Amino acid sequence: MRVLQYNDTLSRLMRDWRENPSRWASRLVFLLGPWACLWMVEILNENNVFEDLAAWQVLMNMIFYYSIFAALRLILGRNRRAAAVGTVFCFLFGLVNHYVLRFRGRILFPADITGWRTAANVAKGFDYSADTYITQAAILLTAYLFLVFFCTPQKKRAKLPVLGCVALWGTMVCYCYAFFCTGMLPALDIYTQQWVTQRNGFLLNFSIALRYSSVDKPEDYSKELVLELMEDYPGVPADPDKKPVNIVVIMNESFGDLTIFDGLNPSEDPTPFLHALEENTIKGWMYSSVTGGGTATIEFEYLTGFTSLFQPPHTVAYQLYVEEGMPSLAALAGSQGYATTAFHPYKSSGWNRVLAYQYLDFDRQLYEEDVPDPYIIRSYISDKSDYEMIYRSTEGEDSSFFFNVTMQNHSGYAQGWYNLPRHIQLPSNLKAADRTAEQFLDLMKESDLALEELITYYSQCGEPTLVVFFGDHQPPLTNAFYEELYGKKLSERTTEEVLEQYAVPFFIWANYDIEERQDVVISPNFLGVLTAQTAGLPLTGYMEFLAELYEVMPAVTPVGFVTADGQFLKKSELSAEQQDWLWKYEVLNYCGMVDLFDEARPMFCVD
Repeated sequence: MRVLQYNDTLSRLMRDWRENPSRWASRLVFLLGPWACLWMVEILNENNVFEDLAAWQVLMNMIFYYSIFAALRLILGRNRRAAAVGTVFCFLFGLVNHYVLRFRGRILFPADITGWRTAANVAKGFDYSADTYITQAAILLTAYLFLVFFCTPQKKRAKLPVLGCVALWGTMVCYCYAFFCTGMLPALDIYTQQWVTQRNGFLLNFSIALRYSSVDKPEDYSKELVLELMEDYPGVPADPDKKPVNIVVIMNESFGDLTIFDGLNPSEDPTPFLHALEENTIKGWMYSSVTGGGTATIEFEYLTGFTSLFQPPHTVAYQLYVEEGMPSLAALAGSQGYATTAFHPYKSSGWNRVLAYQYLDFDRQLYEEDVPDPYIIRSYISDKSDYEMIYRSTEGEDSSFFFNVTMQNHSGYAQGWYNLPRHIQLPSNLKAADRTAEQFLDLMKESDLALEELITYYSQCGEPTLVVFFGDHQPPLTNAFYEELYGKKLSERTTEEVLEQYAVPFFIWANYDIEERQDVVISPNFLGVLTAQTAGLPLTGYMEFLAELYEVMPAVTPVGFVTADGQFLKKSELSAEQQDWLWKYEVLNYCGMVDLFDEARPMFCVD
């Protein structure tokens, strides 16, 4: 009986195939659509879909692609219309991701969507010309759309059985619930890729990042535990003998000293003044939490002492987590009588800074419209004009805490050379890997000249002044360029070599006597504490904890850790004692950033 039913079903299908070939062609083209999208998007993601993705990664990507096509089919009612819309949508999303990968060295993340204003602000400075990846993806898109429209158009909307529609919607909803709202991904040990962000495949990695878009409560977290830690860290009083009149903090955009790589070999040193600075200077390498972009993340870590290690990958605290009354270095300086100013010589709409600076307790904010007659390099306000704003501010205030995020060196580096002399040349292999890298190095030379003017100015200033200077991250040069510097594929690097791409120079300099130190290792979450210690500011209990943690692990980043004995480790390689310190840090980080209850406030804030 079953054999007869099977044969009857098969004969009906064969008869339908002969009578309606266009309908079956439409179905076949529709079913091929998600595969075309995977191939196309991964080309734009600079992946070889046949070599770079594991079978499980392909499968999980395809579930989402088929879900997109199925949803469009249910909504639009026609295979070919759904296939065309779905393919074009995936191509455009893949194209946006490709430009992010090209300009920042990492793929698109959900936080980048909320930061579209910042991206729009600097969009004109990039090179959008078509490359091999875009050309190949466009050819694949055109070929698939030809197949879609070659089929005979459906004359009417094809209806699906109600039960089938309900089952399809139900299946997609259940899968999305399991993916985004349950412990399925952690149980499978699936997380976003950070070192080589393409390796999950674009759509899967984007979805995983969306899954981890909220800060998780640490294991065994409780208010009682926080109060116990408060007893161990009561804070450190101010040291009035160290206190300067002015504290000037400069986070220089994309300021990276690429001479850390042996393979650079430029025609001349881009930053000779920086390298020669030693007197009354604490100096070394800061291991940033980001590379190629993410300025606001480093601002947040420096000003608060919190770390992006405990945040969902590539989320931006300024947009998601900053709240009124959050503890910050600006609030600490303000409690000691300093007038506090935040200055960024560009648009105020970037990274939600206006609200973030207000919540972090800055008295005043300055942006590009506040700079009179600026000297422009390429299309951005120069470091020279930027620093002149600092001079005017510290001259006009009794005591000043001035936090400055510069703009001159912002990517991309395919812009014109307006007011930027050409000095530095690179070896041919590096020039071929990234034709924009020489512009970046000449920008470093201009920054170094402006830095010399800054230090010269405050050397002659009668008011005791402390200058803190650091880059936010290395520039977004191409992966091929970095592979030439390393002499190997990025995926083959050790933890220490990976962290080289996250290393930027920092120094603390004073126009009065301070203890000199060289080759200091630090990360931005500790640099604010070092600033406070050097300036004689009081330390909150939380900052006292950070000072002790620094002695155990002087660099804590989402990418890796540097220990007190100079080891470069992944999280899984930390000792039990180091893991315990990290757990305490996560507890206090969560309390101060998410759950700052009244009894714990004295640990984080100075009245």
